Amino acid sequence: MLVLPLFTVIGEALKKGWDAYTTAVTDSYTISATWLTLEATLIAVILNTVFGLFAAWMITKFHFRGKKLLTTLIDVPVTISPIIAGLIFGLTYGRQSPIYPFLQDMGLKIVFAVPGIILATVFVTFPFISRELIPVLESQGTDEEEAAALMGAGGFRIFRKVTFPHIKWALLYGVVLCTAR
Repeated sequence: MLVLPLFTVIGEALKKGWDAYTTAVTDSYTISATWLTLEATLIAVILNTVFGLFAAWMITKFHFRGKKLLTTLIDVPVTISPIIAGLIFGLTYGRQSPIYPFLQDMGLKIVFAVPGIILATVFVTFPFISRELIPVLESQGTDEEEAAALMGAGGFRIFRKVTFPHIKWALLYGVVLCTAR
């Protein structure tokens, strides 16, 4: 299941010879597509790291109304088919959308443009980081952080010295999953 598709892809890529493969890979469209993929991936990973970290922090460290709603919203991208997600983006930002005239007046093109690709990438990869951090933060508890706060440490120092050492591997794993997706 892993080796046969790999050999098929390599065989098809080299079917017309090494020169044809090299020409196809160094084509300007291929290079542009690769840069677009890297750009969308980098932006999505950065945004999802920040928002996933804050969401996991809020869910595990604070009690507030709407906590279950936030947890549900984090899981929405996993439960929605990518085809339906694309349809939702098309209906939200496309020509049939009520906000399309506003976007057009502002000169913003989202569907079939780089912002749409980035939005879709952020949407489908959103749950990975927060879902890796939530169990680790829940198992850590709040005792060490409360003790640090009582001793006068500020919020960022508590995060850097107390929380981050406990979650660094889960955060790294979430970043890897987000990047792979």
